[in-house]
Amino acid sequence: MKKIQFMDTSLRDGFQSVFGARALTDDFIPAVQAGAQAGIEHMEAGGGARFQALFMYCGESAFDMMDRFREAAGPEIKLQTLARGINVVALSAQPRDMIDLHARMFKKHGMTHIRNFDALNDVRNLIYSGECIKNAGLHHQVSITMMELPPGCSGAHDVPFYIKTLREILDSGLPYDSICFKDASGTSNPRKFYDTIKAARELLGKDTIIWAHTHETAGVGVVQYQAAIEAGADGVDVARTPLSGGTCQPDMLSLSHALKGTDYTLDIDVKKIMEANRVLEECLQDYFFPPEAQKVSSEVILSPMPGGALTANTMMMRDTGTLHLYPKVIEAMSECVARGGFGTSVTPVSQFYFQQAYANVTQGPWKKMTDGYGKMVLGYFGRTPVPPDPEIVKIAEAQLGKPVFKGDPVDELEPGIPKARAILEKEGLPVTEENIFIVGALQTPGGNKGLDFLKGHKSINVRKVSAKSETAAPAAAAPQAAPIEQSTEYTVTVDGKAYQVKVEAASGAVQTVTPVPTSAAKSANAVAVKAKLQGIVSEIFVAVGERVRRGDTLIILEAMKMETPVVAPCDGAVASIEVEKGQVVKPEQLVATIA
Repeated sequence: MKKIQFMDTSLRDGFQSVFGARALTDDFIPAVQAGAQAGIEHMEAGGGARFQALFMYCGESAFDMMDRFREAAGPEIKLQTLARGINVVALSAQPRDMIDLHARMFKKHGMTHIRNFDALNDVRNLIYSGECIKNAGLHHQVSITMMELPPGCSGAHDVPFYIKTLREILDSGLPYDSICFKDASGTSNPRKFYDTIKAARELLGKDTIIWAHTHETAGVGVVQYQAAIEAGADGVDVARTPLSGGTCQPDMLSLSHALKGTDYTLDIDVKKIMEANRVLEECLQDYFFPPEAQKVSSEVILSPMPGGALTANTMMMRDTGTLHLYPKVIEAMSECVARGGFGTSVTPVSQFYFQQAYANVTQGPWKKMTDGYGKMVLGYFGRTPVPPDPEIVKIAEAQLGKPVFKGDPVDELEPGIPKARAILEKEGLPVTEENIFIVGALQTPGGNKGLDFLKGHKSINVRKVSAKSETAAPAAAAPQAAPIEQSTEYTVTVDGKAYQVKVEAASGAVQTVTPVPTSAAKSANAVAVKAKLQGIVSEIFVAVGERVRRGDTLIILEAMKMETPVVAPCDGAVASIEVEKGQVVKPEQLVATIA
């Protein structure tokens, strides 16, 4: 009887796949302790979106969370995090000094394993990051990313492609301790899983540890794992209820049951696991579980949307009042995959696909080339598995004003630590390695989310069924127990102050209450500046009375992790600012005027 190793992903991938990574540490620490007491020896504890989400949505430091996770788990449990090659856990590609700092900081804060993947399967993006992980004394699990292509597409994401990528890893001399075949969308045909891992086992020999990762989003996760195990996989990722199935990993007890009567076992104590499940359910009893996270979504077979991104996107669409567009966006995503060079639909490429599909739906097909998708097809993140559609490349070149790039992405990046240190010194903040990484990793074109956090702007946006003052979303009067798809807005005046109130049409529940800014006196010939798409005001760069030139960025709108500048249509002085930071605006809504 072969004992199959497993990692419990509930408290990292589960959080991302159900709550868009928004979960507070105080709420789940008892579940860590319960899992350890139930005999679970390997847990996923951070990384991926669970790094930036802590700072951006939970008002917490991810490093503090990892410290508490380690304390709760005890000293012997294997704690693993997820890294995205040269992006590591950042919002964009990182320079070499930051990649090295990432590995050292995660080691310092209690992690023992890092799973390292590149969405393009460009092995160049894995070499230096893998070396840093090994040099830090961590277990390096290098990954090959998998998915199913949209109908009619071919040329990658088949068994020969994955084995070719594996050979490139072996030929590169990249140091690793184990190898993972990672299907973030859960769409790979089970037979392809079997044939791929069977061929990998023959190539690697019997001693190399092979791991399999998938999601139940398409309803075939347990079958994929059975195929992987029969082909020679040594370990799999599973999760505990209520963070299993649906967009999450296959359920631990379900897979254990499916292996009965075979030559394989998870070797778990079912009663202890069920008790740990009850603790986890109690920890999360106040959280809002999106219905789309708890069902089979067969459409992802045609448009491979990862479980970890699906609910992150629908959560953001709830925030911006655009959830009703989700079916159109997921349909449009298929074309983005087909024409974008077949990068695997996993972070950050899955977000590139979804952002471009969102732009195609809201602004017209290819009228707006999003920054991430455009740079991907132009080669700034590495080589895509096949060349992107030449027409799409031309559109990207024209709209982004960038040529096709054929070099190694990491070689183009300037050192990040000196820049981050200078920012901290300028702001009078402690210059620690943790703070350097936070500021360096959370920089965006529209601002610095890490700097905002360190300066005390610790906004919390965690959806719960029952309101708690410390966890209510900053722009919400009351968290919701059901998805918000239709709403009505009113302007209410209280004690002479106007407020914009959004109310859910079906239930009458108040969704948001936003103060209406008091505008400066407007000139009769003031030029109106309006939003082109729906989004959240993330940054305001100008003040009333300030002189601006045509094309200057006035405001940044954020939607689907995509920052869109609102620019001045003419030269002049800002006559009024009609919105506030954190406010949701609609297309064609007035946001400013220029006189």
